[in-house]
Amino acid sequence: MNALLRIVAWMLAVVLVALPVVAVLNGWIGAERWPLRTLRVNGELQRVNAEKLRATVLPYAQRGFFAVRLEDAQAAVAKLPWVERAEVRKRWPDVLEVRVIEHKPFALWGKDQLLSERGRVFPAAGIKLPKDLPQLAGPDARVGEVVALYNESRVLFASSGSDVRVLELDRRGSWSLTLSHGATSISTQVVVGRSDARPRLARFARLLPQLLSQHQQRALTRADLRYTNGFALSWATQPTPAVVPPQLQGQT
Repeated sequence: MNALLRIVAWMLAVVLVALPVVAVLNGWIGAERWPLRTLRVNGELQRVNAEKLRATVLPYAQRGFFAVRLEDAQAAVAKLPWVERAEVRKRWPDVLEVRVIEHKPFALWGKDQLLSERGRVFPAAGIKLPKDLPQLAGPDARVGEVVALYNESRVLFASSGSDVRVLELDRRGSWSLTLSHGATSISTQVVVGRSDARPRLARFARLLPQLLSQHQQRALTRADLRYTNGFALSWATQPTPAVVPPQLQGQT
């Protein structure tokens, strides 16, 4: 009997010691005694809304220094638009520190997503899109291949004064792209196909300046590179509109 009483007494003592600790760690008591008074944000916020960030973190900070759930707060911040990565820490005695790394947009991806400079796809809904981003598309699992061919293609066509505005890889593995030509509004759709994309593009880019110079009065609207020994080219039936320098616009 005495042994049983000792066990019960020991268990009660453990509970009496542990209960206050558990209460503090779960925010049942002590939130007002050890409050988190300061929110410190590290990182340059250019696109993340500061007010939304504070509103997101506040419910977690109200639990107090010992009870704040950093992982939950971090996960909530990471869901905000434009946030690529978030870290949430606490500093004694009353500081909650949030470090935010923003997505840096590289291109539009598909219909409703963006691609960051780190090659991560993130939703574009609810955010103001930057201007003049190229349009890339393809299976998410092949982002790296799409970006690699886009970068290589831009270098190939730079010598002709052309830029790659659209590059797509469809579900069948077929490549296509759209070129813009200098300050004009003219664009050329280029069908590359499923095989030998790089050699085909290199050959076409090498001959493109000559092709454009031979047909200065007409715009090249489409080029099909899916031929072994040449290209199928489509030219506009109307003359290419002249480009008027900005300093001459409005003058007669």
